[in-house]
Amino acid sequence: MKVSTKLSLVALALSSLVAMPSYAATASTTVATQAVAAEQSPSARTNALFDAIYMEDVMASPVRQTYMGIKQDYDKWDDFGDAADAAALARNRKHLAQLNQIDASQLDAQTQLSLTLYKQSLSDDISDYQWRYHNYPVNQMFGGHSMIASFLINQHQISNVSDAKAYISRINGVPERLAQLQQALEIRADKGIIAPKFVFAHVISDSQNIISGAPFDTGADSALLADFSKKVTALAISSDEKSALIAEAKTALVNSLAPAYKTLISYIKTLEAKADTRDGAWKFPDGEAFYNRALARTTTTDMTAAQIHALGLAEVERIHNEMRAIMKKVNFNGSLQEFFAFMRDDAQFYYPNNADGQQAYLADAERIIDNMRTRLDEEFKVKPKAPIIVKKVEAFREKSAGKAFYSQPSPDGSRPGTFYANLYDMRAMPKYQMEALVYHEGIPGHHMQIAISQELEGIPTFRKFGRYTAYTEGWGLYSESFPKEMGLYQDPYSDFGRLAMELWRACRLVVDTGIHAKKWTREQGIAFYSENTPNAKSDVIKMVERHIVMPSQATAYKVGMNKIMELKQKARKQLGDKFDVREFHSVILANGPLPLDVLEDQVNRWIDGVNKI
Repeated sequence: MKVSTKLSLVALALSSLVAMPSYAATASTTVATQAVAAEQSPSARTNALFDAIYMEDVMASPVRQTYMGIKQDYDKWDDFGDAADAAALARNRKHLAQLNQIDASQLDAQTQLSLTLYKQSLSDDISDYQWRYHNYPVNQMFGGHSMIASFLINQHQISNVSDAKAYISRINGVPERLAQLQQALEIRADKGIIAPKFVFAHVISDSQNIISGAPFDTGADSALLADFSKKVTALAISSDEKSALIAEAKTALVNSLAPAYKTLISYIKTLEAKADTRDGAWKFPDGEAFYNRALARTTTTDMTAAQIHALGLAEVERIHNEMRAIMKKVNFNGSLQEFFAFMRDDAQFYYPNNADGQQAYLADAERIIDNMRTRLDEEFKVKPKAPIIVKKVEAFREKSAGKAFYSQPSPDGSRPGTFYANLYDMRAMPKYQMEALVYHEGIPGHHMQIAISQELEGIPTFRKFGRYTAYTEGWGLYSESFPKEMGLYQDPYSDFGRLAMELWRACRLVVDTGIHAKKWTREQGIAFYSENTPNAKSDVIKMVERHIVMPSQATAYKVGMNKIMELKQKARKQLGDKFDVREFHSVILANGPLPLDVLEDQVNRWIDGVNKI
């Protein structure tokens, strides 16, 4: 899973465009590119315009700049709120007007595709402006409160004194950032858009964790002070300079960051008193229309909530039947629900819930990645250059964060791709699910797809770093499946884990639409997962609560996977002996992220081309 820091409907449908090639060091680069392209072909000029438009958006966001390794505004935060939303809308309208002036008939096929995609993306963003308040800017999954610490720790690199000073400036900028966040919450509260009551305990806890420890109180260093001190200690400067920087950071943390968080926590507690237990997007103003739009953006299809709900129920039944076959294989006598209880409760399927167990999990995850890396040539002609590492989720956010997620590498090689495993509760991380989980988040899943996309040549930047959730998460879930064709999942319990992961995504179709279209309660969602999956109760609760705060997002996985599987089966049937799975995977990955209908068109073109040979 990859979650955007932009808290809007667009964020649920498209993850942030958060990486950039190292050559894009400043906005002036694109100006020079345009000047050169002015004497080139219409396609070259158009691609230069794409990059200029993309970079204009990037340079409006200090946060995105940091993700991309650009340090022009390294000491700043993005503005948040109505003024920032209006400025983004104005840019989108200006950029769409620029693209509407282009004569597509003068462009080559790849540039025509880029033009279609960019215009559609801008049009969607403009249309979604009306839904800009239909979200929860703070929640247990992500938000303005937790983003500050996770961003500084994971993204703000310190390679010199200037970078350290920029880090301190960002700490001193937290009061303004959180004041804007509070104002955004107040606007939504006036419109009746307040997160359900369960959210607030998580937000308060995560916020308090950030201001716990030294220099805020006694004990071990806080997460931010520990991070800053570690980064500064590694610099090749004198000990006095290091001490001075750390002292300055402590002052900023105590005088700027801590009071700002205390103010936010106080307001959150006030807002909590106004919250209720209504869970679905149906409670929003024009909630039904919003949710239908969210589904369309997330899945890039015209499937209705009713159709998605029915698909989920059908897939749950199919997967249950496949699980019963595994029950027979391992000679288990009992019902499917009894088998679920066995898989959920038997100690053999879990690591110890301690530091040794956590380290063993991380080591085994690395082993699975290393083994898959040796097998990639069987399935792929192109492999990512960027490395991938495995890390546990940081302590300050592990209690509320999801069970696993992926963070993409920086294109300049300074930051590897990262598979984060949440090891807060080892009972929520069973051994039998590990193989499928690592394939999804690591290789051949998110790391394979996202790193290859960033490294593509011959397509404009916005396509390398775009995110269509149904494509990205569909590939991740598909990547759990096809390793079985490679002869992996030899352990029947691991094969059960693969099915359990797919079952989990099928249930998502049912519960997401249940909560947001059928007015299911949180408890109804929990009951459905508990009755139909082997997952731990803690897993179930987190998933249902994720549905509630991110309407539609979780429907993308199964819809996207089903489309890729459908296209694969179609290609095999129509190409027969000509079918090459490596070529099929190249077609899926060669154009960067795509809406599912465009992906289908690309596969159809490939099938036609192969059949003509």
